[in-house]
Amino acid sequence: MLDVKRMRILKEVADRGSFSAAAEALSYTQSAVSQQIAALEREAGAQLVTRGSRGIRLTEAGEALVRHADAILTRLADAEAELAAIAGLRGGRLRLAAFPTVGATLMPLAIAHFRKRHPEIELTVRQLEPEDSLPLLKCGELDIALTIEPSTDTAAEGLDLTQLLDDPMFVAMPLDHPFANKARVRLKDLKDESWIGTTDSCSCGALVRNHCIRMGFEPRITFESDDYLAVQGLVAAGVGVAMIPTLALTTVRDDIVIRDLGHEAPVRQIAAATLPGAQRSPAARAMLDVLTEVAAQYAKPAPHLAAVAS
Repeated sequence: MLDVKRMRILKEVADRGSFSAAAEALSYTQSAVSQQIAALEREAGAQLVTRGSRGIRLTEAGEALVRHADAILTRLADAEAELAAIAGLRGGRLRLAAFPTVGATLMPLAIAHFRKRHPEIELTVRQLEPEDSLPLLKCGELDIALTIEPSTDTAAEGLDLTQLLDDPMFVAMPLDHPFANKARVRLKDLKDESWIGTTDSCSCGALVRNHCIRMGFEPRITFESDDYLAVQGLVAAGVGVAMIPTLALTTVRDDIVIRDLGHEAPVRQIAAATLPGAQRSPAARAMLDVLTEVAAQYAKPAPHLAAVAS
């Protein structure tokens, strides 16, 4: 009999294009992935994957098995959702994923509120960028994934999105910057600046870059970091200016200034992604309600940012 777990690994290899990428996505070692595929080939009685200089390629048998794996994994996710619905909120589990800034702000409050109302539900949270969490949601390994819209790819296709809040970005500058004394800064005034950006693995990087291009220039990225506290440190040292979302400004250094960009600010639209409504468990629906409630608390900027925006 074919092992479903190994079929899931084969599908990940097919989707990612290599054993190493599949191993990273699944938090396995490359050797473990290779061993699992070899075991699946023995179960199937056929070679499923060939290796070449350009990477892996599925054999005809491998392609057929991946097609069946899609259907099997979808049916298993449906079965889990139906069993969860039968159990209601008296037990079961809820698997969540959040990217770092939301995981440090909105998600802890949501978890605390949810546990008070539904203490028998087991909660697990993984820190993942949307590009990693949305595929796991689609294959049934997550129940809710927090994401950012508008998305630069089609990862959210086939999923339901519940909008939670808008998260505008502010510009951070060193204290001695020529515009530091301005209450509001125009984005075009910063077109010749050195910028501190986030890497391609962070959802904000493409959002800021594309927004600046629409405003008439491409930012000159000189340093990159996905740690917004590190970004503040680089700004304070005079390395450059940076765009920082509101949710990442719960703590602001004394040696930088935060300035409002008004209607020119790029805005992250925070959303909760789920499988289509009929496939949601009662626990997932209850968490969506909690997330919506908690997000309303972040609809207004913190006092130190409200003063900047006024």
